[in-house]
Amino acid sequence: MNMDTKLRTPARTRMNAILKRLYDGGSVVVADLARDFDVSDMTVRRDLAELEREGLLERVHGGARRRASGPLKVIDNIEPDFDLRAAQNALAKRLIAAEAAEFIQDFRSVAIDVGSTCLFAAEALARRGGNRHVFTNSLRVATSLGALGTEVYLPEGRTRPNELSITGPSAIESFSKLHFEVAVIGISGLSDEGFYDYSIEDSELKKIYLERSDQRIFLCDSTKFRRLSTIRVAALSEASVLITDAPPPSDLASALAGAGVEIRVAEET
Repeated sequence: MNMDTKLRTPARTRMNAILKRLYDGGSVVVADLARDFDVSDMTVRRDLAELEREGLLERVHGGARRRASGPLKVIDNIEPDFDLRAAQNALAKRLIAAEAAEFIQDFRSVAIDVGSTCLFAAEALARRGGNRHVFTNSLRVATSLGALGTEVYLPEGRTRPNELSITGPSAIESFSKLHFEVAVIGISGLSDEGFYDYSIEDSELKKIYLERSDQRIFLCDSTKFRRLSTIRVAALSEASVLITDAPPPSDLASALAGAGVEIRVAEET
């Protein structure tokens, strides 16, 4: 069994490993990938086709290479159902969540955003124990943490259906006077222009978290690289740390480094 066998499944984990090789070496060969991951050539070709569709590489005969024409940005303005998002790339999101929980476990005043990855991070943080105050506008986060014994504070406001987030002027006012040691922010897209989200309403609370926090942690799985969405939540320079499941493409990594953002890649142990 070779050293990469553990990455054979699921597909997204294998594709993340393919991307890492591509960014490290500039190109990959189908036959080499099939051998190293112990899968068929057809499986590798499907992986490369999906990554090309996402704008992350350019297929060539027998393999793939970095995009020669520059990054492709995908505009994605339709917010999927929460349960669907929670099921998509679930392993990657839980790896990111575990890394986030480890990073923020010693903070005592924590703001946690809405979204599936933030929910996973909140649950991972609660399982680590500790005495802390959590502030969130997510009813899902509050319910989950409350069941695990964590003290949770919610804002006033109206509830957004499906996402079960609390939004509106009252919610903004409730949290705008507070101070948080750290904020954990979920996003739907990341490009060299900044961090994006589907919801204008939820984005208003994200901006409050960013304004009122000392440390700002963004959670983003690699399927969201080079994706734009309805509203730009923040410039890259507003982030302290980006936690993801694969190294960003070289152009995006350079933009993040130039903005002073620490990149932490969560990996299976």
